[in-house]
Amino acid sequence: MPRTPETASFKFNHTMLRVKDPQVSLKFYTEVLGMDLVAKNEFETFTLYFLAFDHGSPTTPENRFQREGILELTHNHGTESDPNFQGYASGNSDPGRGFGHIAITVDDVEAACARFEQLGVRFQKRLTDGKMKHIAFILDPDGYWIEILPGSYKP
Repeated sequence: MPRTPETASFKFNHTMLRVKDPQVSLKFYTEVLGMDLVAKNEFETFTLYFLAFDHGSPTTPENRFQREGILELTHNHGTESDPNFQGYASGNSDPGRGFGHIAITVDDVEAACARFEQLGVRFQKRLTDGKMKHIAFILDPDGYWIEILPGSYKP
């Protein structure tokens, strides 16, 4: 169905995940996945971190709301040092089942998975698991699933 004039300008801007420790999560998303921290907004009780794959076109305050594919990490202050904090529901187990995963594409899934393995990244599904041998799922520091897909797929 073609987009209507009323929705022609709509874009999927970002999705948000709550994180326990922003330093651990930022290291994962920037160093393991290669995302760029494109903005940080600090408030009294929480901080928002916006990440994206910029690919040579920098995200600026002026264009951040016009692009797609941004990941917002929300840190509620104090969770990183609270010994009683149990973490957030990843959406893939009860209670809290609902949200599933985010996904990134890579040129070579096998090479990406080998790198993740070397870096000690936790896997939810390896390429050798299950029937779908062309995808993998890794876990971020808070247990959110990240699907690793080939940039092009030929069945």
